[in-house]
Amino acid sequence: MTLDITTATVVDHPLALLDASEIDATREILRDAGLVTVTTRFAHVTLEEAPKAELLAWAPGEAITRRVTAMLVDRATGEGTVATVDVTAGEVVASRTIDPETEGQAAILDEEFAEIEGWLLESAEWCAALERRGIDPSAVRAGPLSPGNFGRPEESSRRMARVIGFLQLDPQDLAWGHPIDGLVAHVDLITHEVFEVVDHEEYAVPMERSEWDAAPHGDGVARTDLTAIEITQPDGPSFQVDGNRITWADWEFRFGFDPREGLVLHQLGFRDGERLRPIVHRASVADMLVPYGDPQPARRWINYFDAAEYIFGRYANSLELGCDCLGEITYFDVTVADELGRPRVIPNAICLHEEDDGVLWKHNADLFNGMTETRRGRRLVISFFVTIGNYDYGFYWHLSLDGTIRLEAKATGIVFTSAYPGGEYPYATEMAPGLGAPVHQHLFSARLDMAVDGQANAVDEVDVVRVPVGPDNVFGNAFAQRKTRLASESQAQRMADNLVDRHWIVTSTEAENRLGRPTGYALYPEGKPVLLADPSSAIAHRGAYATKHLWVTQYAAEERWPTGEIVNQSPSTGAPSGLPSYVAADRPLDGEDIVLWHTFGLTHFPRIEDWPVMPVDRTGFTLKPVGFFDRNPALNAPVSASAHCATGGPATGASSAPCPHCTTGQGACTCGH
Repeated sequence: MTLDITTATVVDHPLALLDASEIDATREILRDAGLVTVTTRFAHVTLEEAPKAELLAWAPGEAITRRVTAMLVDRATGEGTVATVDVTAGEVVASRTIDPETEGQAAILDEEFAEIEGWLLESAEWCAALERRGIDPSAVRAGPLSPGNFGRPEESSRRMARVIGFLQLDPQDLAWGHPIDGLVAHVDLITHEVFEVVDHEEYAVPMERSEWDAAPHGDGVARTDLTAIEITQPDGPSFQVDGNRITWADWEFRFGFDPREGLVLHQLGFRDGERLRPIVHRASVADMLVPYGDPQPARRWINYFDAAEYIFGRYANSLELGCDCLGEITYFDVTVADELGRPRVIPNAICLHEEDDGVLWKHNADLFNGMTETRRGRRLVISFFVTIGNYDYGFYWHLSLDGTIRLEAKATGIVFTSAYPGGEYPYATEMAPGLGAPVHQHLFSARLDMAVDGQANAVDEVDVVRVPVGPDNVFGNAFAQRKTRLASESQAQRMADNLVDRHWIVTSTEAENRLGRPTGYALYPEGKPVLLADPSSAIAHRGAYATKHLWVTQYAAEERWPTGEIVNQSPSTGAPSGLPSYVAADRPLDGEDIVLWHTFGLTHFPRIEDWPVMPVDRTGFTLKPVGFFDRNPALNAPVSASAHCATGGPATGASSAPCPHCTTGQGACTCGH
């Protein structure tokens, strides 16, 4: 079949979102090339972004070449293929077979996991293990997980999953509340064989009912003593949308959506007078590792990469107004490929809105000139939410009027459960009678392709240091900053240190501010624990990115993922993929086009209060201008026009209209509301 692709590439910018016609074209081009048969499934279909030099040189009206990469799985053989299609030319430009011995397996398919319960019921050994526990096998829900790789032969020779069972008492019951612990099935996803059942120990199955609105957790009745909060913008939002290009206040950027990474920000810049000054060329959360810390034999293998193994962007939620997003909301649909390579639209996958951000700057009744001014902050928020099995994750990019960029990741949903062995078991928390939740981490990798005033950048590590008493510090009160240039990739593998307020400044090696110093943006880490597994462990090898808070690399187009391209069942020995291989050449960084890879996240010792549904926990990082601007860039923030704050007069900001929140009852708003 030959497809007319002339309608498949009608886009107005190289970074336009992948559309349905391009996904259809990709599937048909691959089929014509013999790479798609009746047993082929698509793990993902991803826009292959234009090379940076080509993207930076492109001008509106010029020709656009669109390339798409697909990861394919043959369900009959398990063979994985990565193929790149030039949709514009209608041809396959690259194709290779994934080597399971040296690379691992293609990403996991929903179709495979959906069939596992039926295969388990055909296993006499699995059913016998359940019946010994007095459990009806038909009442057991399968919890299949990526298997990892611990050096056993089957982990390199089979496409497989490991499965834990959960008892479901009835269709309304929350099965996560009834883990069947001590029992694991190893399943071949190609032959459908349960080739091993590990029956380590018979733990009592917790039986307390676990729905969020059922006893003993609740009565299903919402409280009625909270009054409504309405957030309105009577004149509409302040931002402008042109395709996937967003402008707001002084900010400008494009957004994209990658099935593996989810929301991506492109060409993020700040308008300073007549100039649009670049800050970040591309920003994304490129992977996420969830390692568990329970060493008991039936659980010591649990660790998974939600982005790389499960392709988590395809699980983006369709967001709801008033629940997920509040206020004057603009939603964007995204189109991904289903596992047959057909386009699937996720409505309202991305949310864009403005939020009040508290006091932006303020000075009250200055001693010398009487200055009394308050300006409220505002931020633009672009976000999406995904649900991966039991957990839900939200990712929120915040852009503020003062030039600050923040990424906030939110974790909620249902904690992954176990039996609780009793006593003071150090590796889990008892959440309900006999019900445990193992300790674990959520370790994200932010990939920040920096472009501070251009592509020529450098990175300095900044620590605060004490200054000893001496001729220049007689009273011993002095302290200072120490800056260390990270000149090469071997020097730029760093750990945060909150005791010295460690942060990293990316500066331009070509641009200066009005004081003659390099313009820059600083990455401020939270400095929470990195990977806590032993350095010799399999997961420390496969997820090496998570052993450092910061890696810096010289930009290379093919270096897209902190764990490498293939992660499912990737080897636990030999040369590691991803960041360790990227930095092996120890390329120079001073004055180069550089990429920051920042590990951040949560170390979760579950609380009883996290059951049966976990309140949101937050993590993230901040990028903040340091010498990028010549003065406070938010001096032009408007006086508040809200009915809750008095508006200022032309000279001093004074007004005769009283502010209902001000204790003075006259003059400018001084309360900070």
